[in-house]
Amino acid sequence: MPSFDIVSELDAHEVTNAVDQANRELQSRYDFKGVKAEFELQDETVTLVAEVDFQLQQMMEILRSKLTSRKIDIRCLEVKDPDLSGVKAKQQVILRQGLDQVLCKKITKIIKDSKLKVQSQVQGEKVRVTGKKRDDLQDVMALLRESDVELPLQYNNFRD
Repeated sequence: MPSFDIVSELDAHEVTNAVDQANRELQSRYDFKGVKAEFELQDETVTLVAEVDFQLQQMMEILRSKLTSRKIDIRCLEVKDPDLSGVKAKQQVILRQGLDQVLCKKITKIIKDSKLKVQSQVQGEKVRVTGKKRDDLQDVMALLRESDVELPLQYNNFRD
């Protein structure tokens, strides 16, 4: 029986490249000349460091544009509130990936409510969808692309 997996993953290499490009753009921008500002990537967290809150907002726009140009969906960003001290401003951006239980249940509910002849089951951080016809599976993919899921979804491990 045909099946596929629904996952939410980030390409770590592309994220690293996007952060490096954002740092390079900071060095070349006129409004950041002589300013201590940088992007730091640690695991799944990008830390923005600047002198004032306004610069953090500018840096956030740079980061979003670089991630978008690298084909990373910015819905995976969880932006925390900035920490403002007298000399330095910091802001953390968490890169979310993987489906949690609540989101998996929401996806399976969307699939069940569509009345398509497929079965869905949660397997850790992914949802496996199985059906008799390949067309039904493609209809599920189209349905999930149109739905408002807060994380970007990828479809992999397609078996025919």
